[in-house]
Amino acid sequence: MKIVICAGLEFTYQIKEVAEQLIKLGHEVVIPKTAEMILNGEVTLKQIKQEKENGEISNRAKKYDVIRYYFEKIKNADAILVLNYEKRGIKNYIGGNVFLEIGFAHVLGKKIFLLNEIPDMFYKDEIESMDPIVLKGNLNKIK
Repeated sequence: MKIVICAGLEFTYQIKEVAEQLIKLGHEVVIPKTAEMILNGEVTLKQIKQEKENGEISNRAKKYDVIRYYFEKIKNADAILVLNYEKRGIKNYIGGNVFLEIGFAHVLGKKIFLLNEIPDMFYKDEIESMDPIVLKGNLNKIK
């Protein structure tokens, strides 16, 4: 299965670990472009965090047209896997970009996998309505 991983960039090293596990399970995997850049040493995670803090991250997003770029990746995949870890004191956090990606996947009829339970956030109902498959941390449930 071709799987696009959707996660916040602060989880880049977890993205890499999960991608490696999925590849071992026989899946083809796509990771975020900026995560690739971090892992390839083209930019550091510290730089990305600084860009987020000072509002410059939107310039990077525009430069690389990351929303359209990832929409195309989702369009050409079988499923997405959301890595929803704790962030900002919210268990299983799903941020704005990942929420968009879930919406894209839903509209395109792709399978939506969440690594962990749906977070208790103000758009919980919308996520539930897209009927994601909650893996409860078990990647072997991806079928």
